[in-house]
Amino acid sequence: MKLFQQMLVAGASLSLLAPITAQASEFVNIEEMNSYTRSQKKSSRLDSKTFTTKISEDNTSLKGLINGLEVKQNQFEAGSFSDTTTLDGKAVMFIGAVDGADEIGESETVQTGYTYTMNLNTSFTGDDNLYIRLKAGDNGDVWDERSTYHIETKDTGDEFRVDKMWYTFPIGDKITAFAGPRIENYYMYITPSIYKPGALKSFKLGGNSNFGASTDVGFGLKYETDSGFGFATNLVDKNADAAAGGLLGDSSVRKWDTQIAYTAERWHVSAFLTDFQNWTSHSYNATTLARQVASDGTGYSLRAYWMPEESGTSVPEISVGYDSKSYEDVVAPNNVEQASSYMIGLTWKDIIQPDDRIGLAFTQPLKATEFLEGAEGNEVDPFIWEAYYAFKPNDSMEIRPAIFGGTDVMADDQDDIFGVLTTATFKF
Repeated sequence: MKLFQQMLVAGASLSLLAPITAQASEFVNIEEMNSYTRSQKKSSRLDSKTFTTKISEDNTSLKGLINGLEVKQNQFEAGSFSDTTTLDGKAVMFIGAVDGADEIGESETVQTGYTYTMNLNTSFTGDDNLYIRLKAGDNGDVWDERSTYHIETKDTGDEFRVDKMWYTFPIGDKITAFAGPRIENYYMYITPSIYKPGALKSFKLGGNSNFGASTDVGFGLKYETDSGFGFATNLVDKNADAAAGGLLGDSSVRKWDTQIAYTAERWHVSAFLTDFQNWTSHSYNATTLARQVASDGTGYSLRAYWMPEESGTSVPEISVGYDSKSYEDVVAPNNVEQASSYMIGLTWKDIIQPDDRIGLAFTQPLKATEFLEGAEGNEVDPFIWEAYYAFKPNDSMEIRPAIFGGTDVMADDQDDIFGVLTTATFKF
C-alpha cells in the first residue's frame, strides 16, 4: 500500500474507533464489575450476567455498528487513488537580487519567489501513462525578465492549477506517442543536454533560444533503437483551442520540431529542424532585435554532450549547443533576417561531498546577424554566464547558491547585470 493510502487509512481508522468505544460501555456493565470486587461474598463460580448486560437485546445494535463500518470502508475504497496512480511533489523557494536590473526595466531590490508542484502519473495498461502536473507560484518581477529568468519561475498569482497534461502510449516496441492539451515541444525530445541550470533558464536544453517554451495543445512521436539511433517529431499549436486560430490554421501560432539523434553510453549528438509560424516564445535567451514578433521562419540546432567515466575528478561533463534562425516575410521595424546563438555548460559532480554539483555555463543569447537589404541594425554583442554549487543536506533537499552576470544582454552597452541567488528545493 502506498504511503499516501496508508495515511488515509490511518485517519479513517481513528474516526471509526470512536463509535466502537462508545458502544463498549453498553455491552460491558462496569458498575456490576465494581460491585463484584467490593463484595465480601465468596463464590465458587462466576456468572456471565455479573459482567454483561442483556447482549441478546443489543445484538441488533452490534450488527448495525458492523454494517456501518463496512459502509465506511467501501466509501473510503471508492474515493482512494487507483493502484496505478503515483503522486510526488516539489516545493522550491528562492531569494536574490540583480545589480543592473534597472537598466533592463526591473528593480534592483531583493526579491523572492516560490513554486509548489504536484505530479500525478497514472497507467491504464502498464505501458502507457497519463501525466498531470498541478502547480502554484509567485515571484518578484525580475525573475520573469528574459535575461534574468529564474529556472524555477512560475508566477500563477498563488493560484493552484493544472500546468501540464498529456498522455503517452507505445506504438510497437520502439515508438512512443504523445498527445495532450498542455504540453511543450521539449518534453517529446530525445534528451539533448545534461547541463542542469543553477540560476537562469537561458541555459536550459543547451541554450534556450530555438527551444523557447510554450505550453499548449501538442502531439508527437519519438523513435529510439537499442543501437542508440533516435528520431523525434512534434508540434505545439498555441491557437489550436481558439476559435480564431484552429489547429494548423493560417493564423495558428505553432512550432514544429524534428530531431535526429544518436546516444551512446557517455555521449550524445543531435540535430534539429524547426518550422515556426507566428511564433514569439523564443525570448528567454535573445536580444531585443532577435526577439521577432509574430514571425514565421526556420530554425536549425545542434546539440551534444559528453560524460567522463568517473565523477569526482577535475574532468567535467560537457554540454554544448548552437542555434540559427531564418525569418521570413520580415517587415520594418523588425528588419532581422538571420540570428544565431551558442551555449557551453560544464558540470563537476561529487567534488566536495556525494551528490553535489558544481556548474559553470556561458551563452551568447540569440542575436541578429543579418538584416533586410538596405536596412540597418545596431545589434549588441551579448554574453551571459552563471556559476553555482548545489548540495544535499539529505536525500529530499537541495540548496543551490549561485551567481550570474552578463553584458549587453538586451539592447545597448548599458545592459550589464550581476546577480546573486539562492534556491532551496524540497522533494517528496
